[in-house]
Amino acid sequence: MAPSKFYIPSLDGMRTIAFLMVFLSHAGATHIVPGGFGVTVFFFLSGYLITTLLRREYEKNQVINFKHFYLRRIVRIWPGFYLVLFLGTILTLIGVLAGEIQLPAFLSQVLHYYNYYEAFVTNSGIAPGTGVYWSLAVEEHFYCLFPFLYISLLKMRVSPQRQMLIIWGICLAILIWRCVLVFGMGANESRIYHLSDTRIDSILFGCALAVNGNPVLDTPYGSDRLWKYFVLPGGITILLLSFICRSPEFETTLRYTIQGIALHGLFIAAIRFPDWGVFQILNWNWMRFIGLLSYSLYLVHDTVIHAVYLYLPQISVVLRGAISMLICFILAYAIYRYIELPCGKLRKHLSSSSS
Repeated sequence: MAPSKFYIPSLDGMRTIAFLMVFLSHAGATHIVPGGFGVTVFFFLSGYLITTLLRREYEKNQVINFKHFYLRRIVRIWPGFYLVLFLGTILTLIGVLAGEIQLPAFLSQVLHYYNYYEAFVTNSGIAPGTGVYWSLAVEEHFYCLFPFLYISLLKMRVSPQRQMLIIWGICLAILIWRCVLVFGMGANESRIYHLSDTRIDSILFGCALAVNGNPVLDTPYGSDRLWKYFVLPGGITILLLSFICRSPEFETTLRYTIQGIALHGLFIAAIRFPDWGVFQILNWNWMRFIGLLSYSLYLVHDTVIHAVYLYLPQISVVLRGAISMLICFILAYAIYRYIELPCGKLRKHLSSSSS
């Protein structure tokens, strides 16, 4: 199958669910909808998809073209990233959006270290709504490090199972580091939640799934009955328990690890059995379409929410959320139509060049 035609069922639907959780949380349902878990799903999905693509390229060519890999990432991420950032900053400077722009804070976003600037300096001085760029900084740091680890493991002929164990070992080390920070150094929730050294395991759990037991590339294991009646309900139960437990120490240490483990099983089931029950929803055309827009929606949504609140403070939270959602879709579709699609053609060309 050509790389340009490679498609994994259910992933776009998962992107839609993840975005809706983040949006609803930011729109005023923070105490009802776990927006932070939406970000965790995005992280897991990124790790799984990127590693799957790297693995396919290596299995086909016995090499990974890093030049083309990073060019594809740049073409995919940076055009929308900088467009929204610069427009939001300009609108703030001219007074359309409320706020103050400080050059050091702005540069931390431009140069992809805003999550550390926010944690150790200040979270002010940026365009309203662009605080979500912390998560994109985590992903950029992942792109800078993980491909080199992965190719090293491949070159050393480490078996897929051992690759998975090594990645899970790194996740365990990150869990231990979180515990050291929380119990030994008194780190607060913001420090743990935003920084790459304490959150990148949410991406690595997806990588572990991609290298071994990948539902797209590897021979399926376990009966349908096992997955339907044991693994899937077990994963859902674990996730629910991670939401119910409200201990601050648990939320800043074990929660991310437990959710990563639970997502492992849920992703396998959703991808392997897209026609099962609720998983069918993930593959409805409109869900898949929203998933295609999810990156642009994520970039613009919080700025739009802030703008609607600024100009329509008197209306209800529900109406404000509905108006914000409508504006988000208009802006996201414009970005998708005029930026992402043209850039996607270039990305497909790069994929063909590396195959």
